[in-house]
Amino acid sequence: MTDETPQIITKSLIKRPDWDDYFMDITFLVSQRSTCLRRQIGALIVREKRILATGYNGAPSGLRHCLDTGCLREKAGIPSGERHELCRGLHAEQNAIIQAALHGVTIKDAILYCSHFPCSLCTKMLINARVKKVIYSNGYPDELARNLMEEAGLENIQFPRQGGELL
Repeated sequence: MTDETPQIITKSLIKRPDWDDYFMDITFLVSQRSTCLRRQIGALIVREKRILATGYNGAPSGLRHCLDTGCLREKAGIPSGERHELCRGLHAEQNAIIQAALHGVTIKDAILYCSHFPCSLCTKMLINARVKKVIYSNGYPDELARNLMEEAGLENIQFPRQGGELL
């Protein structure tokens, strides 16, 4: 038997993330599943501090990923933020909304955490699903999305940490 005094861990030694940090860190972890060659995006839908659904950008279930087929938009020289319909993948926000619907989970009054500002297509879906707030980290060049959010009163807040940096 040893005479060791147990080390007491004090609150000052533990860096416990606040809720926004916690959910944004999970969002960036989710983005690591992305199969997009241009941008890895993650989305998390939360209500009352509970995760309702997650999503990342990539091809529909059962179809080959851009990692395997190449990027149609890249081959055509299409700039970021334009001609979304020419991508074989779904956006992270779309996948999160679909996952919630598939499992019968309402996302009304929920918060979307997203690694990037949503495009106008995803913004329209979020407005109709009655999501109440979007918290995002990185920008995205889609002025129409910003205008739609403003018109709809969909609150959006840029998270203070950029990229995928974790606490």
